[in-house]
Amino acid sequence: MIEKISQSFSWHDSNNIARNLSKIGNRTKMLKSNFYKKFKQLSIALTAFGLSSFSLANDFQSHPSYASFKQTAMQNYGLSAQQVDSAMNGARNLPNIINIMNRPGESKPWYSYKTNFLAESTIQRGVRFKQQYAETLNRAEQQFGVPQSIILGILGVETGFGTNKGSFVTRDALATLGFGYERRAQYFQDELAALIAWSYKDGVSASSIVGSYAGAVGYPQFMPSNIPKFGVDYDGNGHIDLRNSAVDAIGSIANYLAQHGWQRNQPIAFPARYSGSNPDAIIAKDLTQPSPYGVLKTQGISPMNPIVQIDDLDLVNVIQLQENYGHIYYITYPNFQVITTYNRSRMYATALWLLGTEITSR
Repeated sequence: MIEKISQSFSWHDSNNIARNLSKIGNRTKMLKSNFYKKFKQLSIALTAFGLSSFSLANDFQSHPSYASFKQTAMQNYGLSAQQVDSAMNGARNLPNIINIMNRPGESKPWYSYKTNFLAESTIQRGVRFKQQYAETLNRAEQQFGVPQSIILGILGVETGFGTNKGSFVTRDALATLGFGYERRAQYFQDELAALIAWSYKDGVSASSIVGSYAGAVGYPQFMPSNIPKFGVDYDGNGHIDLRNSAVDAIGSIANYLAQHGWQRNQPIAFPARYSGSNPDAIIAKDLTQPSPYGVLKTQGISPMNPIVQIDDLDLVNVIQLQENYGHIYYITYPNFQVITTYNRSRMYATALWLLGTEITSR
């Protein structure tokens, strides 16, 4: 290149030659610099590709933690190595689930949140469900002490009474989270092992089970490990089927709440009025640490309905929710806290309580 360019100039014009050679040298340096930049970018990209090749290949069995996962599954559930590997064959990575998990949690105010669950169409669907399964709901309430309203509320909020149980292959969702979501990898690997064990016990293929993106299954959206712990064969057909049996789901929800401390014939919550000036002082930080109502009463909280009588020694909490016209308050009992073991959100617990109450009132 230098030879061809230099021949286009007069040999006796040394200044021009020097000047052009200098330009050529600068251009060569620039080309080299650009080359090294591009090479560095390519190297980084190739490195990233190498690091992510696991996710592109859908090969969970090549993941560094797969061997320990398999060993734990064998020890905890009596599975063979072949059973674990067979159940995992064909498992697909679902990267969109990681994206969903990494999204910031929604911070909707109560007045916006409740519209998702307290729509008239949902209430009407719940009324029809209540009528269809009246005998089962009554039996569960008598046996476990959990009101029909709460069972109905959970079924309505979780899956719209079975109309939306999720469409993700549960094995793939749990594998994606167990081997790709570092923050809670161990938890989701444990749930994956529980799913595989459950699939063999139930005689179904792990790849045929579908549910939520986080691995919850069936009418009540139980995580796999909770199925053998709290699931009930309430229709008496010999196996627990939370995916297809609403009867099993009703009994299982009631059993779950009973085993988490539900108090038979005790209140859940009352709408409250607050007349104080420092609500932060009375709003519960931890629902497992209630206070005597007599103490809270002196700080300005009281039932909205004057007919409601609360003993000063009753252990209760106060929660605050945001309506579009201002804050509202509820005095909650330990049974409200039991509902939050199903889902920690206070808005969730309030929504299902109100939904179930409305359904059973019709």
